Amino acid sequence: MGRVIPTIDLRRWTVGDAMTRAALARDVDQALQAAGFLLVTGHGVDPGLRAGIRAAAREFFLLPAEVKQRYAARVGGRGWLGPGTEANGYAEGTETPPDLKESLTFATAEPFEDPVVNAEWYAPNVWPAEVPALRGLCEEYLGRMAALEKELLSLLACALGLGADFFARHMDHPTYGFNINWYPGTEVVGEPQPGQFRIGPHTDFGTVTVLDRQAGRGGLQVHTDEEGWQDAPYDPAALTVNIGDLLARWTGDRWRSGRHRVLPPPLDAPGEELISLVYFGECTPGTLVESLPAPVGRGAYPPVDSHTYLRAKLDSITVG
Repeated sequence: MGRVIPTIDLRRWTVGDAMTRAALARDVDQALQAAGFLLVTGHGVDPGLRAGIRAAAREFFLLPAEVKQRYAARVGGRGWLGPGTEANGYAEGTETPPDLKESLTFATAEPFEDPVVNAEWYAPNVWPAEVPALRGLCEEYLGRMAALEKELLSLLACALGLGADFFARHMDHPTYGFNINWYPGTEVVGEPQPGQFRIGPHTDFGTVTVLDRQAGRGGLQVHTDEEGWQDAPYDPAALTVNIGDLLARWTGDRWRSGRHRVLPPPLDAPGEELISLVYFGECTPGTLVESLPAPVGRGAYPPVDSHTYLRAKLDSITVG
């Protein structure tokens, strides 16, 4: 799997000369054609910040259910997604049991000028009063993610031979999703049902996803045509980046929307607990996503409004 999901050092892009940047862009293009995933080092995101978010979020997840219920939200909203809320396999048309996780979910802090867009895509973030440290940590992290996302989109545009702002110009006032996913052991979630995962097989819906994950036996797996399901490579210094559906459509499937899943708690380590920080990049509401023609694109999708697509996908994974 490391052969098709390489590690790239983003400093080759941010401080490299023209030849170094061009070589990196070629490497990225080849990797994203194979699996839709990269490991990215040199991103500058403080590991202490990531650890701090995990510690604060874990305090929340360990609270009694009746306390957490005060912050309950729907999929795509802001707050707590409790057990049984999502089944990501539904997005592929697979009737799996609900995912074995809980999430805290946040999104853009800035309202939109258009009242119709605002009604659909904005609400104030909900910060649990029981864990006051979480807000500052997450807001700092999300600032870093927004900057990293734009840097990555610039690199990706150049990897396709396009102007550096080809994707980033659709980021004037983007939406995004940020999930802190808690994957507890079986003492919390019970014995998994047949076909039940911490997160069922799916592709992400937006542009790029930036994942800070922990190594685990019941962890991330990635699917490729050549190797099927394999454990994703792990580097504690790296962030995992994958292509979502909107960017795959934009590139005419030159780049794959990375199919993945998170395994249930392992039989030989049923108490395993993991926490992932997942930033789902999107774009400004109203963006029209049109497939790039050949020779960049490999096929053509009908043009789609970015947020019509996103809403349909979020609705598709909602249980009940």
